[in-house]
Amino acid sequence: MRRARISNLETANAVTKAILKLFVVSLFLAATTAAYSQVAPSIRGGESALWAGGEFSGFNPDYGSERLYGIGANFDLNLTPKIGVIGETRWLHWHNSGDGNETQSDYLAGGKYRFYRWGKFELNAKFLVGGVWIRYPGDIGNGSYFALAPGAFVDYRLTSRFKLRGGYEYIDLPSAPNIPGQPNHGLTPNGFTIGVEYGIFR
Repeated sequence: MRRARISNLETANAVTKAILKLFVVSLFLAATTAAYSQVAPSIRGGESALWAGGEFSGFNPDYGSERLYGIGANFDLNLTPKIGVIGETRWLHWHNSGDGNETQSDYLAGGKYRFYRWGKFELNAKFLVGGVWIRYPGDIGNGSYFALAPGAFVDYRLTSRFKLRGGYEYIDLPSAPNIPGQPNHGLTPNGFTIGVEYGIFR
């Protein structure tokens, strides 16, 4: 019991540190882009922008029979008309029943590339890296893993400040599950997200 409490405290501390790091990076990028955006309109046609928003997600965790659901937050920084930086946090803590008690928390950041625009629609690809924290079903235990996360998403511009986003993400955890006595074959959680973003500045 004592060992389990220590493990939970260590996991909580690791998650807190990851959130703080993502927050600091977000502030740094926002400050950098705020200074950069003063000259961006004349150079890039006003495409530089910082967006932030929230999302709802449904994922197959690849380690249990239940599908996980949850909420998340993200930021999206356009560096050029086609290239940008994305940061995501996601807390998948809801599921179909209360029997398994499994959860998954994702903390990811990386790049995006917009390869098609049609009217108010934009089609983007992304590749993120970061950490994923998992609480396994029952009393199996907890784990934290390095993650690679390719994906794609579609933006639909509602107004000059708001847009809808829907996407798919495939997360590769090559070192999971790493549970004593169990095969270490890697896990590949994957799922869909839908959300709303707000343009902080353009």
